[in-house]
Order: sequence, then C-alpha cells, then structure tokens
Amino acid sequence: IMRLAIPMTLAQVLNVGYNIVDRFFIGHIPEEATLSMTALGVCMPIITLASAFAHLCGIGGPPLFSMERGGGEEEKAGKIMGNSFALLLLASVVLTVLGYVFKEPVLYAFGAGEESYLYAEEYLNIYLAGTVFSMITTGMNGYINAQGFPRIGMLSIVIGAITNIVLDPIFIFGFGMGVKGAALATIISQAVSAVWVLKFLFGRQAIIPITLPNIRIHKGITKDILRLGTSNFIMQGTTCAVQVACNS
Repeated sequence: IMRLAIPMTLAQVLNVGYNIVDRFFIGHIPEEATLSMTALGVCMPIITLASAFAHLCGIGGPPLFSMERGGGEEEKAGKIMGNSFALLLLASVVLTVLGYVFKEPVLYAFGAGEESYLYAEEYLNIYLAGTVFSMITTGMNGYINAQGFPRIGMLSIVIGAITNIVLDPIFIFGFGMGVKGAALATIISQAVSAVWVLKFLFGRQAIIPITLPNIRIHKGITKDILRLGTSNFIMQGTTCAVQVACNS
C-alpha cells in the first residue's frame, strides 16, 4: 500500500506546489499583477470544471480496469482503458468548443469585471487550446498506477510541474507576455505530461497497453465508468460552484 500511496501523495503535493509557484510569478508581473491574478481567479472555475469532467471519465475507469485485470480478463481491461481514452478525447473537444463559444458570458458570470475580463480572456484563449492535454494527463494517469507503476505515474505530474516552473519566468518576464505567457507555459507543461502518459500507455512497458481497436465508446462500459466517476465529478463541480460564488 505504501509503495503505491507515497508516490501518488508526493505527486499531488508537487501539483499543489507548482500551482502556488505559478501564482507567485503571475503576482510579480510589472504593473499588471493585480488584474492578472484576478483574471486567473476568474478562470479557475473553468479549469476546475474541465478537471471535473476529466475525473468523471478517468476516475471511474481504473477500478474497473483493475478488477478485470485481477480476474484475468485482460482483453476487457484493455477495452475499459480504451473507452476512457475515447471519452476523454470527446469531452475535451466538446469543452474546448463550448469554452471558445461562450467564454464572454461565462467569464462575466464567474466574476469578471470590465478590466479583468481582458486579462481573463487572454489567459483563457490560450489555456483552452490545451484542454485535451490536461484531461488526458488527469484522466489517464490512473491507468499507470493501476498497472503497478506509481513512480512513473508520479513523474507524469513532476515533469509537468518542473516544465511549468521553468517556462513561467521565461514567457512571463523574458518574452514580456504577461498573463498570456503563464497560460502558454501551463499548456506546454500539460502537453509534456500528456506525452509522457501516452508514451507509457501505448508503449511496451505497459502490462496492458492502449491499442487503436480499443479506442472506442461502448455503451455498457461507458455507463459503468460514469457511474463510478459521478461522485468525484460532483465533488469537483461543488468546488467550481464555491469558486464562482467567492469570485462574484
């Protein structure tokens, strides 16, 4: 239990830590720190909502995957993992499109003012392009842990965190991009993490790798995944609602 739990716990601690560091750099943007921090706060419910959908599709799958793997049903376990991947791809596309179409009314509804909206829009325009990377990392990393590789699962988070910490000052201050630089650093770091996750799950090191024929949505499997993921989705959704209320 400890062999699996300690790397997963460290990964979560590092994830929180790099978010704090992210705000540290944004808070030091010359003459724009306050509005930039406000913009990030306004965008946070949208980021949390995307995370909620990633958990809806990704948290329910690994327990089902583990049970089938433990029962010797590796073919079915592979279908569950492929189904989760397909759900995450579909959800990320839908959320990205909806985000771009409804960003203005949503940002104002989530607490943006006339001045902070401009900064929030700049951040969100870039961040939405990386939604798929964020959802893949969040939703598929559990399948690495479920196959008994917690250190690799931890590195999925660590690599992204370090990349973000390195790129933040370069884009924000070095290139003078401000809040847009913070968003660009974030999606690049998420892309690096997503590539790491997919490289493992599609590679030979995985006990049960993802195969192209399994990347499809099955009604029965989807129902089971969503049934187990709904509670976590509600928890994340509640956090989103609290953030919106506080911003407003």
